[in-house]
Amino acid sequence: MPADPTTVGPPEEGLSESLTEELAALIDDGRTYVSAELNFQKTRASLAGKNAGIALGLAIVAVVVLHVAVLALAVGLVMALAPLVTIWGAIAIVVGGLLAVTGLLGWKAAKHGQRIGAIFANDDPPAAAGEE
Repeated sequence: MPADPTTVGPPEEGLSESLTEELAALIDDGRTYVSAELNFQKTRASLAGKNAGIALGLAIVAVVVLHVAVLALAVGLVMALAPLVTIWGAIAIVVGGLLAVTGLLGWKAAKHGQRIGAIFANDDPPAAAGEE
């Protein structure tokens, strides 16, 4: 008499093999997914690195061009002031002004650096960024 498919009995051999095959396929799919994800992340990191390098190069060129512009401004100021206060006076005024601006910027940078140190030194809230 053939087995009734509606009765509950011991698992058949074919069912066990198909479950094993499904688990093997699932593991294989997982490995494929992990491999694809790793390759995607490597490609994304490579692309980000290339763009970061290009951005850094462009920023360096921009700083060099800005430096040349400041030099041209300084020379122009010396030439404009020379007839009024002699060449040495013009050089002294321009260099003094540039040193004053440099000192002010350095002082502000040091002040903000101290704020950064205070943030990590204790739990007291630092002064607001706009307060000086």
